Amino acid sequence: MKPIGPLMWEHRLIERIVPILDKELKRIDTSRKADVDLLTAAVDFFRTYADRTHHGKEEDILFSDLEKKPLSAEHARIMNELTDEHVHARRTVGALVDAKNKYTGGDEASLRDIVTQLKELIGFYPAHIEKEDKHFFFPILDYFSKQEQDAMLREFWEFDRRLIHEKYQKVVEELETRKV
Repeated sequence: MKPIGPLMWEHRLIERIVPILDKELKRIDTSRKADVDLLTAAVDFFRTYADRTHHGKEEDILFSDLEKKPLSAEHARIMNELTDEHVHARRTVGALVDAKNKYTGGDEASLRDIVTQLKELIGFYPAHIEKEDKHFFFPILDYFSKQEQDAMLREFWEFDRRLIHEKYQKVVEELETRKV
């Protein structure tokens, strides 16, 4: 298996949340209310799965390894764009969290901000995924030997194995510091 395999599998799951968000937008438009539980789950998905798991492997392993290679100008440009897009996704999810928190605090006007951030995520992820899948992942494999690709794949698996422990250590630490 190529190291881009797990990244592309992750894309397929990320793509599945887009219609869920679109359905929530339509529901908000009709009811003028947001489903806070859905937003909380979506934020957790984006922060843990899309960003920490998926973008983490891309940035911490793939892009890091690529930076050591003599990339073409086009591949370097695309990698920089992808990194900037990851930052944009983090900011968008952060803005969604802020809007959700204001909304749950009684600020009805923040519903507009929730809608704005959901629309941004719905538009962002399909285009971002297409750029990686169709214009970046396959060409950059040429920079790596078979041995380097195999080592990267092993590093991806180890990254995933550690991730669940990191997530739930943070959960417990947050609960320990929670004021009752």
